[in-house]
Amino acid sequence: MTDDAEVTAWALAAGRGDRDAAASFIRATQQQVRRFLAALISPAEADDLTQETYLRATRSLPSFAARSSARTWLLGIARRVAVDHVRIANARPRTVPMSDSFDAPDAQRSGFDRRVVLEDLIEALPVGRREAFVATQVLGLSYAEAAEICGCRVGTIRSRVARAREDLVAGVDARDGMTPRKRGSAAG
Repeated sequence: MTDDAEVTAWALAAGRGDRDAAASFIRATQQQVRRFLAALISPAEADDLTQETYLRATRSLPSFAARSSARTWLLGIARRVAVDHVRIANARPRTVPMSDSFDAPDAQRSGFDRRVVLEDLIEALPVGRREAFVATQVLGLSYAEAAEICGCRVGTIRSRVARAREDLVAGVDARDGMTPRKRGSAAG
């Protein structure tokens, strides 16, 4: 991963019209933005949302003042793209499948299937917890960076990540048919 100083320098140069810097900025950040959006919304929609993020970002690059790293600034834009997407999607009518034909127990599922289960559990997290968890645990951002992206305090991010972890453990236990684990117990 390219360091934040270099990414920020490319963003500033791109804001002044340097096309090569703009291409370098996008190449250095595109995969992380896509992963962030895939985890927040869905892998199927991540490409379109990533494109929308870069459309918004390139329009805003001339006013980017580097008060934070360009990566943090860009992930903040991606978060707003995701929020707007959810707002629009919630305005549309939904369809509900009539049955779930996949009944294999978790222990017999392949690695791919377990990953899908985990992605489903992450997707089911409340938005604030999901954003904090994905930013810190999936993308590896610091709590301070995640707080800046999410527009809240570092303590709030820490709390949301802790609660997200608890929710994920409870979700795994529920899928496995286990009773929920208690904090501090030997099972947890």
